[in-house]
Amino acid sequence: MSASTVEVFAHSTELADELASAIPADRLVTDRDVIATYLHDEAEWAPYGAPLLVVRPRSAEEVQSVVRACIVRHVPVVTRGAGTGLSGGANAIDGCVIVSFDKMNTIKEINSLERLAVVEPGVVNDDLRAACAEEGLWYPPDPSSAAWSTIGGNVATNAGGLCCVKYGVTRDYVLGVQVVTGTGELVRLGRRTAKGVAGYDLAGLMVGSEGTLGVITEITVKLRPLQEPQRTIVGYFDSTVDAGHAVRAVAEDGLTPSALELIDRQCLVAVDAWKNMGLSADANVLLLGRIDTPGAVGDIEAERMLACYKRAGATWSAQSTNQQEADALFLARRLAYPALERLGPVLTEDICVPKAVVPEMLTRIEEIGLRYDTHIASIAHAGDGNLHPLLITPNDDEDARIRAQAAFAEIIDAAIRYGGTVTGEHGIGLLKMDGLAQELVPPVMDMHRAVKGALDPHGIMNPGKVFRL
Repeated sequence: MSASTVEVFAHSTELADELASAIPADRLVTDRDVIATYLHDEAEWAPYGAPLLVVRPRSAEEVQSVVRACIVRHVPVVTRGAGTGLSGGANAIDGCVIVSFDKMNTIKEINSLERLAVVEPGVVNDDLRAACAEEGLWYPPDPSSAAWSTIGGNVATNAGGLCCVKYGVTRDYVLGVQVVTGTGELVRLGRRTAKGVAGYDLAGLMVGSEGTLGVITEITVKLRPLQEPQRTIVGYFDSTVDAGHAVRAVAEDGLTPSALELIDRQCLVAVDAWKNMGLSADANVLLLGRIDTPGAVGDIEAERMLACYKRAGATWSAQSTNQQEADALFLARRLAYPALERLGPVLTEDICVPKAVVPEMLTRIEEIGLRYDTHIASIAHAGDGNLHPLLITPNDDEDARIRAQAAFAEIIDAAIRYGGTVTGEHGIGLLKMDGLAQELVPPVMDMHRAVKGALDPHGIMNPGKVFRL
């Protein structure tokens, strides 16, 4: 055992003893084998360190006790949901305490009159959606990881999803949060009312802050009535660029689909190899659109979307009349990322560009992949310009990894030059810190640092993530 390992054990034992006097001892995880399962999220090649211990609290007050103890000892605090993130935001830091919310998973309230829900951060997205549906209500944010990811993690990264082209991202649905601050206070931010403009929007500031400003212990979200039945419009295209032209045509026609998703051939082949769905037999690129406008107007909009596909060069297009088939197509979209992971390490991009330049950006991604000899598959929330190039490398191939990381950086450069952003929904974490510095001018970066310093004066909240101090 090395001297550094002995020191980690000593510090973890001291802190565990201190915390055991403030919260029940069964909340503490000190077994190094168990701690190893909490070290990082799904971000490929993002570094992670050795935590002192893991805490699995069951109340906001227990979280507050942990944070206060960490302030006294100057110990970093890293919060974690389900670990499905793709930017390294939940990765452990040497000497930190990981606060895992897997035991704070209660839906506290679903209020049909006010159309809101109150949840603990460990509630799984799909579980909330299912509970709301029983009350005739709907929580729209639906990241592809909705079956596993938690509301707390969704809030931390301001997650999006398939529906956000029409219904917005997580920030659009967060009314209020309960937070343990960087000074150890337990406070409520935001409101429960439909309207409210008292003071700065501090609740909104917490959304997307990736645990760097405080620890969120409860979330109040607004709900909508259940979504109308949807019409699914399917298009086959010879190339991602042709599909990109269809995306632009849909926007130019003034349509707002409830989903517009792109899946390239490499993704289709990977899903077929895993689930034998037969999707790659006829299509090089699949564009999946949905319209949920009710009645005859929705029928007209579906026909207009089909016309947009055809004008853009679809080799085949149709409105699906089989709901089971339509659901299977969208399931394939959600399965694309895990299917590609089976082929080797996947470095996931998350750029967002104006819809007008989606075809040009897709062309540029293909060119970058060829130039760096890097296998790039593409999926996209194409309707709002949120593209996910997936850079795949063979296992244990260091040269391929270096090329992929260079391609990753150049894709970010291109997105910024096209007037886009380095992340649409996955967050900055560790992987996009340089990209954020490119996107934001120095005075704006200084504003971020000022906010961080004001709300986390001890510098313990997920330090070293999002931007460099």
